[in-house]
Amino acid sequence: MCRLVETIKLKDGIFENLEIHNERFNNSRKAFFGVKEYLDLNEILKSCEFEKNGLFKCRVIYYKKEIVRVEFIPYVLRQVKSLKIVEADVDYSYKYEDKSNINKLLDLRDNCDDILILKNNRLTDTSAANIAFFDNDRWYTPLYPLLKGTKREKLLREKVIFEEDLTLSNLKRFSKAALFNTMVDFGETILPVSNIVY
Repeated sequence: MCRLVETIKLKDGIFENLEIHNERFNNSRKAFFGVKEYLDLNEILKSCEFEKNGLFKCRVIYYKKEIVRVEFIPYVLRQVKSLKIVEADVDYSYKYEDKSNINKLLDLRDNCDDILILKNNRLTDTSAANIAFFDNDRWYTPLYPLLKGTKREKLLREKVIFEEDLTLSNLKRFSKAALFNTMVDFGETILPVSNIVY
């Protein structure tokens, strides 16, 4: 049984970016499970008990028409200062609850904090975040990420980042990289491209 999960940032009692989470949640239910019935995450989350202070990762785990459970996990930002490039043909086109295939790749990171996955010679994502690269003018994010994250989608719509088909050879164009996901705001985790090793 392959279950999916929607991860939402809960900060001081407010769920962030719910409109885009709703889009992905319902699009995934339709594409992956064939479920056409629309569910509103606002309504689901309103019925839950949760803390009104602090930072939490809210996980809505679902399968077909069923919400399996909703959980709230206190969140602390993990420091990432270096990345190891790892080549892998891994599929994470939907936000699967089971991330064991990606977690296994983390064992290959050597002394680095995280990995940057290279798939079909294209730069994709780290183990837990989308990435963008700065060329001293604009931020570019890979056109073919492993997962089209909700924060990535928001930043694209706001024209903070721009898509480009990025290969390993493109890295030398850039000076720094930013990691971001539902829980990590753009600009919170930035590292020099020189800290990305092959």
